[in-house]
Amino acid sequence: MKTIVITGASGFVGQTLAKKLLETSPDVQLILSDVHEPPIPQPKSSSVKCIAADLTNPSACQSLIDCSPDVVYILHGIMSSGSEANLELGMKVNFESVRSLLDTIRLKNPGTKVIFTSSCAVFGRAAVKNVATETDIVPMPESSYGTQKLMVELLINDYSRRGLIDGRVVRLPTIFVRAGAPTAAASSFVSGIVREPVHGQESELPVDPDIGIWLASPRTLAHNLVHAMEVPAEKFGHFRTVLLPGYTATSGEILQTLEKVAGKGTRSLVKEKRDETIQRIVLSWPAKYDTSRAKSLGFADDVGLEQTIKCFIESVKQAS
Repeated sequence: MKTIVITGASGFVGQTLAKKLLETSPDVQLILSDVHEPPIPQPKSSSVKCIAADLTNPSACQSLIDCSPDVVYILHGIMSSGSEANLELGMKVNFESVRSLLDTIRLKNPGTKVIFTSSCAVFGRAAVKNVATETDIVPMPESSYGTQKLMVELLINDYSRRGLIDGRVVRLPTIFVRAGAPTAAASSFVSGIVREPVHGQESELPVDPDIGIWLASPRTLAHNLVHAMEVPAEKFGHFRTVLLPGYTATSGEILQTLEKVAGKGTRSLVKEKRDETIQRIVLSWPAKYDTSRAKSLGFADDVGLEQTIKCFIESVKQAS
C-alpha cells in the first residue's frame, strides 16, 4: 500500500486533493496533517489518518516522516496577504518549516517523491507585460509570499538535482471557485465575488474589474495534483517546476458570467470597494501564461469560466 502525506490538509486544496486520491487510488494510505487535526474527507475511510503537527517544530517534521511515505504533498503555508502583513510568521511557516521538512525527508527517507504547491506570485511585475513561462521569464516577486515560494522552489530543484528527493513544483493558478470561508490570500476575493452571492450574501470587489487573473477549477486542480505524482521523474528533466494549465478572466467577466448563470439579483450583491494593497499584489501577477510544458507532461486543460460557476452552484444546491 502506498503511503501519501499531505501537509496543510485542513485547507480547501488539501481536502480536495485527499478526496481525489481516495477516489483514484483505493489502495492508498493517507496521512493528513495540519496545525490542528484535519477533518477526514467524506465518505470516511479507514485508510485515512489525521494528525495535528506544527511543522515549525523540527521534531514534528521528524515524527511525520517516521512513516516512510512514498509521496509527500507540501500544501501548508501562510497565504499572500497574511505573509505580507507578518513577515516573521510568513518566513517561519512558508520557508523555514518547509526547509526543515525537506531536510528531514532527504536525511530519513531519501528519494521520496515531493510535490510542492507554488504560486504565480513568484513572477512579479516584470512578467506582467509578457506571456509567462517557467523558463523564459526571470522571477522577480513583489510580495513576501512570492519570495518565500520561490526560495522553496530553488531548494527543491537543487535537492532533486542532487538525487536527495524526487521533487515536483507546481505553480497553481488562482483556484476558482473555492468553497468555505474566505482566506488570507490576496486572491480570496475572486472566489468571494461568486461564493458569497450564490449564498445570498454581499461581497466586495477590491480591484479594478478589468485586471486579468489566471484561474483553474477545483476539479481540474485535483486531477493535475494527482497527475503531478504520476509523471516519471525523467520527463521533468533538470528543471522541476511546471505551470499548471488554466485560463484568464477578469473580475468583470466573472461577474458577467455570474449574472448570466445566476441572475441579476445575485450579481447585484457584489459591490466595488478598492483595496490598494490587494490591487498592488494582484497587479504583480501575470495574466497570460504559456502552459505548453505542462501539456507535454500530460496535465489537463481547464473546463472554463461558465462551467466552473455552474458546477459550484450545483454543489451548493446538493449540499443544502
